[in-house]
Amino acid sequence: MARTKDFDEQEVLARAIQLFWLKGYNGTSMQDLVTHLGISRSSLYDTYTDKHTLFLKALESYRKAGEARIRDIVEHTDSAKETIRKLLELVTRDLLSDQQQKGCFIVNAEVEVAAHDKEVSELVCSNDRKMEEVFFQVVQKGQQSGEIKNREDARALARFIFNSVKGMRVTARSAADSGIFGDIIALTISVLQ
Repeated sequence: MARTKDFDEQEVLARAIQLFWLKGYNGTSMQDLVTHLGISRSSLYDTYTDKHTLFLKALESYRKAGEARIRDIVEHTDSAKETIRKLLELVTRDLLSDQQQKGCFIVNAEVEVAAHDKEVSELVCSNDRKMEEVFFQVVQKGQQSGEIKNREDARALARFIFNSVKGMRVTARSAADSGIFGDIIALTISVLQ
């Protein structure tokens, strides 16, 4: 008969996200995971197989949570420009509220791990495509309604906006300043005029 787990997998996964996010993949040892997650080494291996699998699950969980927040803004905001502004402000709030200046977990994984890890690279690229598509759909809707006057290719504009988001997330690692992010948001929105 299989043993029941004596821990909440979602809670453990949330703790793993925080640890990997703070220390990075390479900076997190198995002992760090055992200590920080509060589960035994055997439970860790039984549930997640290894550190790499746990890291992938942590990235996927983080991605899904972010996707849900983004979808909520897109579905509940009518104006295309306001949708983009709210998405950029969401990123800014998250970055400014992080006292440890961790940046974005996915961007950090992209910089640290993706170049030499196919599975992490695929997850990051998939996330990037989804985010670009969100901005593309919003820009295209705004152009069709006449709200967005810029007639540049909607895909190119979406890539520019998403690149601004990624840049903000990297900048937050060293300079969490609302003025910097405010300038980026204002200039990004001005491109849509």
